[in-house]
Amino acid sequence: MNLYPPVLLTALLAIAASSTAEEPLARLEPPAPNSPAEPLAKQMSVAKAVDFIDRASLHWQRSRKCVTCHTNGAYLMARAQLKADPAPHISVRKFFEQYVDGWAKKKPDPEGIVATASALAMDDAANGKLTEATRAAFGEAWKIQRDDGSWDWLKCGWGPFESDDHYGVTLAAIAAAKAPGDYAQTGQAAAGLAKLRGYLKNHPPRLPHHKAMMLWLGGELPKWVGKNDRQRWQKELLDLQLPDGGWATAGLGDWKRKDGSAQTLDRGDGYGTGFVIFALRQSGLPASHPAIRRGIGWLKTNQRESGRWFTRSPYKDGRHYISHAGTVFALLALAECGELK
Repeated sequence: MNLYPPVLLTALLAIAASSTAEEPLARLEPPAPNSPAEPLAKQMSVAKAVDFIDRASLHWQRSRKCVTCHTNGAYLMARAQLKADPAPHISVRKFFEQYVDGWAKKKPDPEGIVATASALAMDDAANGKLTEATRAAFGEAWKIQRDDGSWDWLKCGWGPFESDDHYGVTLAAIAAAKAPGDYAQTGQAAAGLAKLRGYLKNHPPRLPHHKAMMLWLGGELPKWVGKNDRQRWQKELLDLQLPDGGWATAGLGDWKRKDGSAQTLDRGDGYGTGFVIFALRQSGLPASHPAIRRGIGWLKTNQRESGRWFTRSPYKDGRHYISHAGTVFALLALAECGELK
């Protein structure tokens, strides 16, 4: 992956903080709605993909004024690792920091606090320095952590992010482990992580998506995932690969659609394919593995003209915001396999 040197990033942050740097971003149009009818791109373009996630995240924070797992939260997990115009990333990062500052007056629900802290920590990890905003956000998260290690997570049926407590637990553990400056060893973080580990011991992963998150977590905290579990979960995910080379998001859970209609299980999509490849790579599966190569082939041939990788929502048809996270994880998967040019 391509990383900006810390000194260069600091200089770019100072430049982009000016109103002159913000003006072009304010004029950026949001991307067109996510649609299954959008044509496939004739050739994969990393630049178009980055432009899409930039536009989606900037528009989300302007229109919604919040952090969400499927758009700007996912964005901040990856954007610092992508070599592209830094101004949009800096603007999103600035929004997150201002969002945390605003908690002095009004805090979001627990999932908003954890998602914000986790995204900030992963962004910090790419830049090599723990920031005060990340420390403050995680401080709030640990304060409201329940005795069993979890949080009172949003459960509105929107898989995979807003349907059970497991996602928030694994996300927070991954992010706290990744946070630079030995953050995981500090008193508050160490106590919170101990509670997270207790939760995971008492609540084994049930769904394939849970198991993929555990594989990702095992890449950060190897002692938390045993060899037998790792190999078994790898096999379960590999067995879900479809004939087209991709993975279906709906196949990673048991989520029900709001209208009772059937899930799309017979073809790959952006989130399912990108996320599973990324998780398998974090677990140590080599980029040369035949299933990984087939999955990368799917990503290279299924990007849409706008730059996104479309994913049908496993809850209801409409805006399909999971396509935003799907595009982020497609880029992460390609990066993990040395495919970003």
